[in-house]
Amino acid sequence: MTEVQVLIVDDSSVMRKIIERALRQSGLDAIVVHEASSGLDGLEVLRQHSVHVILSDINMPSMDGLEFLRQIQSQRLAPGVPVVMITTESSEEHVRQAIQCGARGYIRKPFTAEQVKERVLPLLNID
Repeated sequence: MTEVQVLIVDDSSVMRKIIERALRQSGLDAIVVHEASSGLDGLEVLRQHSVHVILSDINMPSMDGLEFLRQIQSQRLAPGVPVVMITTESSEEHVRQAIQCGARGYIRKPFTAEQVKERVLPLLNID
């Protein structure tokens, strides 16, 4: 299997590491993780790197996850790349907005490696 390029966008460095660990525990050993602490940083990473999947928090300073999604679309930075939102938001409205902005799924915090596996692996089309 080729290396899977992953972008993790979350304002918490601890949460970025937890997400990376959950990805590895879900069976993705061959991953290269790019990290960003805000939507603005995430856009910059996408200008420099091609990725296979994006996992993004919704609530972040500078640029939240919903605006990050909008900017990815409007700037055509990652066409066809699935985005999974990771959030503490229990509001269905936030989830609905994320899907309308192009997200392919969401995971609520706290989450397990099994939930990450169920929601992320099918989007990668890998065996």
